[in-house]
Amino acid sequence: MSQVQPRRTHQEHEKEEQKEPIKYGEVFKVVGELASKPIAPQDAAMMQKAENMILGQTQKGGPASVMKAAATRNERAGVVGHKDFTDVTGDRGVTVSETDVPGSRIITESVAGQVVGQYAEATPVLQTSFEVTQQIAITIGEALEASAQSAGNKPVDQSDAAAIQAAEVRATGSNAIIPGGLAATAQSAATHNARVDRDEYKIKLRDILMDATAKLPADKAVTRQDAEGVVSAELRNNQNLATHPGGVAASVTVAARLNENVNV
Repeated sequence: MSQVQPRRTHQEHEKEEQKEPIKYGEVFKVVGELASKPIAPQDAAMMQKAENMILGQTQKGGPASVMKAAATRNERAGVVGHKDFTDVTGDRGVTVSETDVPGSRIITESVAGQVVGQYAEATPVLQTSFEVTQQIAITIGEALEASAQSAGNKPVDQSDAAAIQAAEVRATGSNAIIPGGLAATAQSAATHNARVDRDEYKIKLRDILMDATAKLPADKAVTRQDAEGVVSAELRNNQNLATHPGGVAASVTVAARLNENVNV
């Protein structure tokens, strides 16, 4: 007599599915080893602590809350322990940094050196009994300096050089490449980096853009059209057709979005 095999209940099937951990690459735009790692409780705890130190609270819907939700599911599924942390996160840590620009600050959150969140917050405006001080528009040079803070460790490649050139052209109003200027220096850096194998010997974005405002012969407030031009240049020269999180195009886009509320 044949035996009837018991059917799996819905709860058993759901529990089996949950044994597959939620990985960083499934919730954030990250690459390499980090993308394949499960999000662990202590990773989330570190990010939550970092957010609290810089922002005074955990950002609703931000990286810390996303990581906490994923880590909680992973722990309930038994794929990570409560005191576990991801090895690459333990080695390189998590960071929450802020870059001050006129009238606002740009917050950048990273895990193991990769940006997982970037957004802007308006700085409280001073108010008197007679007038309200107007927010000052962010310039292209200041946006480039912000990218030096948020993605400063990124080796310069052709997509960065193209984005920097587009930004310089829009800041100066001239299509001519300025000898020794930002665009020329970035192109030289990208050419050099293409011949170098190890990242530690490559020229980084911070080396080019840290004093971008002073290096530009002319500057202007960032507009949506400026951001679109810079984004297009970076995309055209990126083999993955994607902009780098926290990079040149991303920082210029954030600046343009902030400037929409300012009469520029």
